[in-house]
Amino acid sequence: MSAPLEQGQPLLARQTATILLVSALCTGAALAGGDPVAGKTVFANQCSSCHTVAVGKNGFGPSLAAVIDRKSGTLPGFTYSPAMAEAGLVWDDKTLDEFLTASTQKVSGTSMQVALSNATDRANVIAYLATLGRASTAVAATVANTVLAEGPTQDELMRAARDNRNWLYASKDYSGQRFVDLRQITPKNAGQLRAVCIIRANSAGATQTNPLVYKGVMYVTVDKAIVAIDAVTCRERWTYIWEQKGHALSATNRGVALKDGRVVRGTADGYLIAVDMAKGRLLWSQKIADAKTSQYLSMPPLIFEDLVIYGPAGADWGAKNWIGAFKLATGEPVWRFNLIPDEGEPGAESWKDPKAREHGGGSLWTPLSLDARKGELYVPVGNPAPDFFPDVRPGSNLYTNSVVALDVRTGKLLWFRQFGPADANDRDLSQVSPIFSASVKGKARNLLTVSGKDGLLRVLDRDSQEVLYEMEITTRTDFDKEPTTAGVHGCPGLLGGMEWNGPAYSPVAKTLYVATVDWCATFTKDEKAPQFVENAHYYGGAVTPDPRDQAKGWLQAIDAATGKMRWRRQWPTPLVAAVTVTSGGVLFTGDLDNNFLAIDAGTGKTLYSFNTGGSIGGGVISYEVDGKQYVATTSGVVSGFFGGRGTSAIVVFSLPDSKAQAPHSRVGLETHNH
Repeated sequence: MSAPLEQGQPLLARQTATILLVSALCTGAALAGGDPVAGKTVFANQCSSCHTVAVGKNGFGPSLAAVIDRKSGTLPGFTYSPAMAEAGLVWDDKTLDEFLTASTQKVSGTSMQVALSNATDRANVIAYLATLGRASTAVAATVANTVLAEGPTQDELMRAARDNRNWLYASKDYSGQRFVDLRQITPKNAGQLRAVCIIRANSAGATQTNPLVYKGVMYVTVDKAIVAIDAVTCRERWTYIWEQKGHALSATNRGVALKDGRVVRGTADGYLIAVDMAKGRLLWSQKIADAKTSQYLSMPPLIFEDLVIYGPAGADWGAKNWIGAFKLATGEPVWRFNLIPDEGEPGAESWKDPKAREHGGGSLWTPLSLDARKGELYVPVGNPAPDFFPDVRPGSNLYTNSVVALDVRTGKLLWFRQFGPADANDRDLSQVSPIFSASVKGKARNLLTVSGKDGLLRVLDRDSQEVLYEMEITTRTDFDKEPTTAGVHGCPGLLGGMEWNGPAYSPVAKTLYVATVDWCATFTKDEKAPQFVENAHYYGGAVTPDPRDQAKGWLQAIDAATGKMRWRRQWPTPLVAAVTVTSGGVLFTGDLDNNFLAIDAGTGKTLYSFNTGGSIGGGVISYEVDGKQYVATTSGVVSGFFGGRGTSAIVVFSLPDSKAQAPHSRVGLETHNH
């Protein structure tokens, strides 16, 4: 998880990789007048000690076969130095000539020193490299001949809730229960947990990814990268780095989805992409959103059968959002449902001014949930835009702040329920999980948990849509006061309530475990109506949070059938990390004080705490490899709003055994070994 390397490159860059820079020379089109025959001789004398020209065969430096048009640091199977991995060059006659003239001037920080002072020699070498093929042709041939790994299959995804070895969706499984039937770690021995390995990135971007695990390999997103690491040792398998093609409003990403040998994610510049699970090679990319329409992609995808379900965020920039399905094999669109309706569509009448729909908001930024048996998809739709000036969008503003239930195969609307119509305080509905079944007042019911930044937890009957109970999960004061030009104080504030990670549910204890933020704010409204401006926040006001030292959190256990509080603990920091519960009676989570936490699920008592060196605001998961239970947490800066510290990292824990050793420490997720 270090600063992302390049496509197919390992995260960890070795010292010997510095020699790689010579590989730079192999990328460009030949200079006019270059003699490839003479260049071959220069190459043999000056370059061949480090570089081969054979496909798939690297020396101290990467192979220079098909180097023309290659982006620096992106040859699959070779580990690059950070300098080259982050250089961002495309090798052509100009960049090659400049690099061969003085490598350290062209790529600052490289330890591979190249200096061919003779312009004719440089032209001849480049001419020779041009005879070795082009990167674009080589990549196309590689993708066409790629044999994908098997799984996870649809059957495995259907059984993910009962699968202890794998973690196959952002919130564990389609139901989003974040429950694992593992009991090696218990309240009695959790205090003996130890970190067994750490992999840390160079970058300190927002770390909100949800790690997935399949057959002992963990898949995470780090900035523009997808990283595959060993789930026991933290050793990197491969890293793919997306080459950003357009402007991005937000770089935050919350993880990948896995199916049939493919790893799928959204990118900040609006592309849905799939890479080969085994090697990390790009299989396809499909542009589905654009910063020009105020959109970016941050949510974790959901894959069902041959469909990737996805939709954009960007409400706070004035997007008009939707959710859609795309073919897993190619990325081609299959269906789309407008979360801000077009003229003539159901819900359009809830926008009294039709022009307001053009920038109506409705972000998707958190996991979906799915009743796979019924084929019913549950979608949490975010706030309307502009955020704090509702006057310009009179009406209830469907389908913002709503649970929307769709037919997963067709996108047909089945039902919806709106919570917080005409929201004026950016209090998104953020969670529609977990879903579960339980007996309520003697009647068996299929249930849906709904929560959000409004600080309420609701449990609905998902067959009748009846709200069975509703309860406060954080401080709520002056909640109904809309922003004014003078300012009004209210709780939750912009960052209060339930954020991007939802509750966990234990079918053993029949309990919901909920972590929230308690942070109030003052909301103000502009004197004049806002005008939409491309690539700018579409707010119509502002929010001033209470002092940061007043920001707290709540960790609470709630009887899932009745809403009765079983226990409740206030936390010294906001709680935004994922919560995972096990049949062993242990709850795993983390806080903004850098602490990974093991909690007694029955009492709320802290059993174990470990300083990871970074704030925890992403996924926390548990899984089994070779009969041993592991727990993994993300660590690092959380966001621009919540702050935090530390470069992006994954830390893996387990109970010690007779052969226990000190934890492995890996700097990578794109950098170099320790």
